[in-house]
Amino acid sequence: MNVNGVHYRAIWLEGSTVCMIEQNLLPFEFKIYRAETLEDTCMAIKTMITRGAGSIGAAAAYGMYQAICMSDDKHLLDNLADAKKKIDSTRPTAVNLFYATDRVLKGASVSREFAISEAFAVADECAEAGRMIGVHGNTLIKDGFGIETHCNAGWLALVDYGSALAPIYAAQASGKKIFVYADETRPRNQGARLTAWELASAGVDHAIIPDNAGAHYMSLGKIDMVIVGADRIAANGDTANKIGTMEKAIAAKYYGIPFYVAAPLSTIDLGTPDGKHIRIEERDEDEVLKYSGLTQSGNMETFIMANPTSHAKNPAFDVTPAELITGIITEKGIVKPNEIKKLF
Repeated sequence: MNVNGVHYRAIWLEGSTVCMIEQNLLPFEFKIYRAETLEDTCMAIKTMITRGAGSIGAAAAYGMYQAICMSDDKHLLDNLADAKKKIDSTRPTAVNLFYATDRVLKGASVSREFAISEAFAVADECAEAGRMIGVHGNTLIKDGFGIETHCNAGWLALVDYGSALAPIYAAQASGKKIFVYADETRPRNQGARLTAWELASAGVDHAIIPDNAGAHYMSLGKIDMVIVGADRIAANGDTANKIGTMEKAIAAKYYGIPFYVAAPLSTIDLGTPDGKHIRIEERDEDEVLKYSGLTQSGNMETFIMANPTSHAKNPAFDVTPAELITGIITEKGIVKPNEIKKLF
């Protein structure tokens, strides 16, 4: 996607340096973070400098490439196995991360060159998947639609194009008039900060709404469909996504509004039978108790926004049951949750 007239991916390589857009600073500052080492890349994944299942997968693959660059042929498999452990420990829920490290490690059992080609392919295939998700998803969108989305599943989250936002961008490009209701997505406000920044940059009509306002707008007939991304889709169609997604699905079901999940095939985990087997990441309570933002003087500061003596619970994801999902939009087409095995 373009930023100030320049095309960027969310993450890319320059030599053995992993370059990524620093998402924690958006929308207030556009900055490139340069991960010179595998340790830097792991830190970037863990601290959400890069985030979103697809971009996390690309970062993981590039981290494995950094390990390849630091290893001789004799110790390659052992060093990559160690690198995989480091990368896999950064974030537990997004399956794209494990898909990427597994793929590169298996590639190394063939040859060093094949492992490198696999590391590069992860990001390229993710970007192309986003483009095709947009093509297929656009067929669901009618002119004049109001669309709600939760968290950020735009090009920042999927290397390029996006998952949940890809159909929206495709619909706009095809001349359809649409309006997007972007959930703020507490506690890290990815909707208010990242989705809104993307939509504004692309010239898409939108408004940021409080997380608990979705059902209200559904009841008024303002929302015609919901599209969200995914961090892991189980074999039965149960889907893990940013906390609060399940509530949107329940409300959409009540009001008879289609609820779609958009994700590349790499997000589908056939080895996980259902949502009960998805590990939910529990993040630092400070994300709930504190807020970081731009002051009127133009400085980024962090503020306490809750009772100082209270503690908080901070699950990063919830699992939406398959029966609440109308369809899953992938690069191979749109399927019902109980049909995803056909894609493979």
